[in-house]
Amino acid sequence: MPTIQANGIEVNYALEGPAEATTVTFSNSLLSNYTMWDAQMPILTEKYRVLRYDTRGHGETEVTPGPYNFELLTKDVYALHQALGIEKTHFVGLSMGGMIGQLLAVRHPNLLHSVTLCDTTSKMPHPEIWDDRIEAAQSGGIEAVLKGTLERWFTPAMHENNPDEIGRIATMIRGTKVDGFIANCHAIKAMDQTGILKDITTPTLIIVGAEDPATTPEMSRIIHAEIEGSELEILPGASHLANVEQPDAFNKVMLAFLSKH
Repeated sequence: MPTIQANGIEVNYALEGPAEATTVTFSNSLLSNYTMWDAQMPILTEKYRVLRYDTRGHGETEVTPGPYNFELLTKDVYALHQALGIEKTHFVGLSMGGMIGQLLAVRHPNLLHSVTLCDTTSKMPHPEIWDDRIEAAQSGGIEAVLKGTLERWFTPAMHENNPDEIGRIATMIRGTKVDGFIANCHAIKAMDQTGILKDITTPTLIIVGAEDPATTPEMSRIIHAEIEGSELEILPGASHLANVEQPDAFNKVMLAFLSKH
């Protein structure tokens, strides 16, 4: 897939779907790349022009020295749209991508038709857990954080009933560079955006897996309460990567929202 210069780095991206259609942008979670959105592509590209990109330090996008912060990551995604000549988009971000989406909606509301914040939070209640994950990756590489990540990302039923998909996601996680992971961990650890949520006027949908232990439904309820007019959908039978575990339910909710805006 192509790369493009944006905010001083090479960003890996894919742009698919009808050329004249409205754009939808997908932003990935920590320890992933844009293929985490594969289950959304067949139905989305029937109607929309879909932009997926690898966040700084992930996938095939450039890794720069850390630590990162969400002002930097938000500048990256805004610059990417400028570089591609995209004036307006729907933005869909999961976990770290949703954290970017919150700040993007505050800093650049004119870019957005809507924002969808999936399995995310506006503040980490226990930032010290990130020190343990950083230390584990420094000493043991990505393999040292793989097992715990998969346990948080998917329900026991998903692990039991869909081992092939779990294996695909594990391979994706292993492809993350340690330096990129650690640099983004620092951004997440320090992130506190609850106070700015009231400034979001863009139409907002919040989606969360009912069984998400990482960014819990209660965290989504906080975001929902702070963003006036926002909508909240809690998906049964889903953990942190709700778009992968319950793709049909996720796609239905997302498409209904996009079609309204």
